[in-house]
Amino acid sequence: MTSFIAPASTPSPELPVLAEVVRSGFTEGRHRGSLVVLAADGSVELALGDPAGPVFPRSSNKPMQAAAILRAGLDLSGERLALAAASHSGEGFHLELVRTMLAEHGLEPDDLQTPPDLPLDPVEAEEYLAAGGVREPLTMNCSGKHAAMLAVCVRNGWDTATYLDPAHPLQRLVGEVVAEAAGEPVAAVGTDGCGAPLMAIGLVGLARAFRSFVLAEPGSAERRVADAMRAHPEYVAGTRRPDTWLMREVPGTLSKMGAEAVQAVALPDGRALAFKIDDGSTRALGPVLARALELVGVDAPVVSRIGRAPLLGGAEEVGAIRAAF
Repeated sequence: MTSFIAPASTPSPELPVLAEVVRSGFTEGRHRGSLVVLAADGSVELALGDPAGPVFPRSSNKPMQAAAILRAGLDLSGERLALAAASHSGEGFHLELVRTMLAEHGLEPDDLQTPPDLPLDPVEAEEYLAAGGVREPLTMNCSGKHAAMLAVCVRNGWDTATYLDPAHPLQRLVGEVVAEAAGEPVAAVGTDGCGAPLMAIGLVGLARAFRSFVLAEPGSAERRVADAMRAHPEYVAGTRRPDTWLMREVPGTLSKMGAEAVQAVALPDGRALAFKIDDGSTRALGPVLARALELVGVDAPVVSRIGRAPLLGGAEEVGAIRAAF
């Protein structure tokens, strides 16, 4: 892997509108982006915008990072493996398991190189602050992934102080797994919000990667990650998160969102989707995800729940963010 320096920005074709912000019957805003839907055989069924162009999938890359940790020899399963692929909400059960995973390998929360943060879930953050909590590396939503990365370094005798260096053996392996799963080379390497190396691929490659995980051979690293995430989705996200709802209520579904409004989903028969809202607005994630799920044939009450994004005026509902494709 090599580091990436962004070139000077150049004009690009205008992306299609994926969501509209409609208040009191007036469209006051629009969210543009790119989206791809794959059929069960892996062929592209729908492409909007530029789904082949590379993006940083952010935390949607976490299943691939977790698979690399397994390939490197760390024996994780169940809730521990789900948490290794998580953007957790910072609920008590998340934080306790991160502490346990660290202790099992002679590590401490101080070994985490995640930036200090509050719990990701607003409800948890309020309760945490009310109890006198302060920003800590442990409460950052990526601490489960980092705990697993540190643990595999201990297991292999790799340097734990440099585990986030792109040249570290673990991160080089992550890059190989991402490229293999996506079926395309990594286009760029950057730094994620948690400090870990971040690999850019296209949305088609991201959807292809999720598809490959649900269709992987039982016992493979990829299938183990998919199975753990689907069996323990509350550890992947939290009790009040769409990824959890979707994996709980549509059996066999693999789902993972990422910062800057990225989302990837795969169904057990190989249908898959991935999209990115270009301006990074996560408020459009739910409506766009719900519409994309409808397009891949998911018919379940959870779709309406995910897609609901009301706008308030004077504490009354006066509009909504809605999909526009």
